[in-house]
Amino acid sequence: MSPSGRPWSLSLMFLLGMGMASERINCPSRCSCQYLEVNCTGQQLQEFPAAIPLDTRQLILVANNVSYLPAVELSFLADLVYLDCRKNLLGDDLDFTFIGVAKLVYLDLSFNNLTQVTFSTFSHLLSLVVLKMSDNPNLVTIEKDAFANNTWLRHLDVSRTGLTFLDTSTVRDLPNLRFLGLSDNLWHCNCSFLDFITWMTESNIRFPDADNITCYTPEGLHALKMPAVEAQLHFNCLTQLYKQDYIFLCLIGFCIFFAGTVAAWLAGICAVIYKVHTSKGEEGRGEAEEDT
Repeated sequence: MSPSGRPWSLSLMFLLGMGMASERINCPSRCSCQYLEVNCTGQQLQEFPAAIPLDTRQLILVANNVSYLPAVELSFLADLVYLDCRKNLLGDDLDFTFIGVAKLVYLDLSFNNLTQVTFSTFSHLLSLVVLKMSDNPNLVTIEKDAFANNTWLRHLDVSRTGLTFLDTSTVRDLPNLRFLGLSDNLWHCNCSFLDFITWMTESNIRFPDADNITCYTPEGLHALKMPAVEAQLHFNCLTQLYKQDYIFLCLIGFCIFFAGTVAAWLAGICAVIYKVHTSKGEEGRGEAEEDT
């Protein structure tokens, strides 16, 4: 190599070395870092890792003991598009946690301790395409408008949770939804759930593990598959009457009978008054004619 070329090669090596050293310095402790990716899988982390490079696009926190995602630290990762938090201890309130990661496309919260999903949980994730929340046994509530802003959502998995009910509009109003996991939940197949089951049979959405989408309660419908139970629910809800229905009909009948009786009584009184009045008028006219 010519002497004039040596300074350039040395400069290039120096810059590469500085770049690698910079990457190692910026990488969180006990995590591995590649280009735009930080992987902290299985490191028994108790807290969200510090010093994550600000240009990170893929963050993997699988199999740790993280119980809290700090909204402020997450907001520094404005370019984050992929976040995998499987098998952690996340729970309680996640409202406004993801307010600063609006570019997020993939979010996996499976195998955690989530308890509820409200409108404020994912409302800022306007680009979200994949959302996995399976295997959260304490997840019992998903509010009606929980995904109102996630119109790009294509893949939603809420299998193996504590859900007993899901409002039809929660998923029906997602125009791009193609995959919906619902298996092994504690579905309460009552009349309020009939609309959701009907929507399942009529939609073009794929339901994986469909054989395990079954009713848990009531006892008479236990273990029956969702689509197959639709006819039974139609019969129970639209043709049979329950005790409260009979009470309601009896009250309506009594009210109609009472109203009819009062109306007839008033009509009779009016007829009697009219007859008395007309008879007195005729007697008066007769007496006047006799006097003349």
